[in-house]
Amino acid sequence: MKILKFGGSSIADLERIKNVLSIVKRSSQKDDIAVVFSAFGGITEDLLKCAELAKQNDPDYQPLLLSMEKRHLQLVKNLITVQKQSAVLTYVKIRFNELEDLYHGIYLIKEFSPRTSDYVVSFGERISAFIMAEALKESGLNTHFVDARDVIRTNDRFGNAKVVFPTTNQLIYDYYSKKKGLSVITGFIASTDKGETTTLGRSGSDYTAAIFAAALKADVLEIWTDVSGVMTADPKLVYSAITIPQLSYSEAMELSHFGAKVVFPATMQPAMKRKVPIYIKNTFKPEDEGTLICETSETNKLIKGISSLSQISLLNVQGSGLVEVVGVSSRVFGALAQSLINVVLISQASSEHSICIAIKSEDAEVAREVLEKEFHYEILAGEMDKVQIMPNMAVIAVVGENMKHYPGASGRLFQALGRNNINVSAIAQGSSELNISAVIKQSDLQKGLNALHEAFFLSDNKVLHVFLVGVGLIGKTLIKMIQSQLNKLQEEYMLDIKIHGLANSRFMAFDEDGFDLSTVPVPSEKDLPMNLPVFLNTMNSMNFSNSVLVDCTASQEVADTYERVLESKVAIVTPNKKANSGSLEKYKSLKKLSGQRNIKFLYETNVAAGLPVINTLQDLILSGDKVLKIEGVLSGSMNYIFSELSKGIPFSKVVAQAKEKGYTEPDPRDDLSGMDVARKILILGREAEQELHFEDVSVQSMVPEDCAHIESVEEFLEKLASHDGHFTQLLAEADKKKEKLRFMAVLENGKATVGLKSVGSNHPFYSLVGSDNMILFTTERYHEFPMIIRGPGAGADVTAAGVFADIIRLGNYSR
Repeated sequence: MKILKFGGSSIADLERIKNVLSIVKRSSQKDDIAVVFSAFGGITEDLLKCAELAKQNDPDYQPLLLSMEKRHLQLVKNLITVQKQSAVLTYVKIRFNELEDLYHGIYLIKEFSPRTSDYVVSFGERISAFIMAEALKESGLNTHFVDARDVIRTNDRFGNAKVVFPTTNQLIYDYYSKKKGLSVITGFIASTDKGETTTLGRSGSDYTAAIFAAALKADVLEIWTDVSGVMTADPKLVYSAITIPQLSYSEAMELSHFGAKVVFPATMQPAMKRKVPIYIKNTFKPEDEGTLICETSETNKLIKGISSLSQISLLNVQGSGLVEVVGVSSRVFGALAQSLINVVLISQASSEHSICIAIKSEDAEVAREVLEKEFHYEILAGEMDKVQIMPNMAVIAVVGENMKHYPGASGRLFQALGRNNINVSAIAQGSSELNISAVIKQSDLQKGLNALHEAFFLSDNKVLHVFLVGVGLIGKTLIKMIQSQLNKLQEEYMLDIKIHGLANSRFMAFDEDGFDLSTVPVPSEKDLPMNLPVFLNTMNSMNFSNSVLVDCTASQEVADTYERVLESKVAIVTPNKKANSGSLEKYKSLKKLSGQRNIKFLYETNVAAGLPVINTLQDLILSGDKVLKIEGVLSGSMNYIFSELSKGIPFSKVVAQAKEKGYTEPDPRDDLSGMDVARKILILGREAEQELHFEDVSVQSMVPEDCAHIESVEEFLEKLASHDGHFTQLLAEADKKKEKLRFMAVLENGKATVGLKSVGSNHPFYSLVGSDNMILFTTERYHEFPMIIRGPGAGADVTAAGVFADIIRLGNYSR
């Protein structure tokens, strides 16, 4: 025999009801079945709302009651043929007349007791099950309506009654020994031995189905709901959550305790005792396999699921006077139990100096008062501190029977949380190793769930979740690079990169699953207008583990948000020099914040595109070396200009060529002014641990004074032609000395200069060509022969490659 149960969401409207009818009919053709129904979707809530309005002497309960009646009558008319409607309509009408009298009584006496509440809500199941029984009969099945109050006996604890199983099992057995056909059973309700209506508490209809399944020794219990089984995590918080194919009863109990709401412990207990398998199925996707809950667990998974409880507070009971004192724990939990405060999690150090308790936040203040009253004299004597409350916490738990067979499960959990800068305030693990629980901040919950889900379920690949601001030339090139290397990164380096946010100066777009990079997505008019605060808020609300903001702009506005981003525990990768070349205080603040939060702030491309300049300099400093002098041709565009100038091409035309090739900024004056190089030498000086301010950098601009304030770039280039002779003369003077012109920066003794110089053939800069950069580090170790780094320093390709390298480096840090 098979028991099927359908919840309110499965029969919320006519279309869904017809779907359920077809599922039941198909199932009845294969097996002997019984069906349990909840009230129609939303009816239980409306019944209680009506009662509360009546209790408050508010006549608005009447139109709500009338609306419910019309809804049920209309369903009857839609499901039952005209010739057979009369009896069903009469049944429904009588029930609502009874309800009307009941509500009128509540209205008059202004009282709504738990006993009355149980009787009120019973109408939902009684009417829905009767209508569904008649609808199934209409489709040709031999059905009979079963009021569960006739066969399920409970105590008189109204609202959450306890089942008297010996009596109940016998009544169900006797009933089915006489009745044949498909029984349609009311869920949720029962009765006392005095005939008083009771309800079975949370998930009561599931419980009803389990009670019948156990009493009738059913082959299987199917719970049909609105999800395709138990998920590995809450899909509202973890976008990559998947269905768990099979769970043991113990695993399902643990997951349900920590917030997995598909099935509840009470539901499983009768079925578990009789070893009845439970299937969780999706009414709207009946073809899905769902989840099987039975005696055995799948053996190929380290854990089965990740669950959580929100709105938790931690209470710390601590003091030197508690050490080696017998009975402290008994007093703590006894006092809480007397006040009906449930303890979610317990953690105690072996020193016995403190006991940490997790409870629901709504109980926190009462719990503190209770405990401080219990330990009043110990607190007065200074043997115990006042009870401390840590609010706004959450419990996160990984569950699986196989953890006890595989060392390192807890290590993987804490490593995943630690890599995402999530602090654990308390932990609990039993000797069975079925559940490892950790208490974290509520604000870290979604990120923690995603981090653990990736660590345990998404193979061994690390996933970086990218939010890219700046989808210009560099940004587009970066997207193409990621797309072209994605398979190799996944297969050989176990690294996956997903881009969830894109923004340019006008628009922004988001994709929870990650954009399809093969199309090189760019935000446009069909997307949202660009708003930087909204972009960052959306990034934070997605709360992915291993999130990274990639800033491919030159925007001061974006750079000004870096502290906020790091505070949000999101890493930063950027070629944008504005943050590191701003005030020294801002630079130090970002470095300090990154270190304190253990959140990476990577900016290798700040100085020489893809060349490993900053990493090399940082390694020198970390190894104890001291920088004495830095010399650099740090602008690929400027080196290109003066290299081409030596070929006899007029200066203005060379500048125009550099702009066309994408070597310069859209306005070449940004390069010719020398300010870009000044920022780079400033950053290098700061990385070399020198207290360098922008005022310490002397800059020689290559922009003639009469060209500086021309609005149009085209007009600027035309005007620049009048100065070609000046630059030709500079070139001639250098040629006369057999030297070459190089726009370079020099840092020495805490001062930096930026400008045009001529160098002889014995200088490393002499051989530079095209857009190459070269940096010389003279240090205490590299004193006689400076360390030289050389390579392309301009162009979207090399800059994007440098950004890409930083992203990959971030992935390695995150392992």
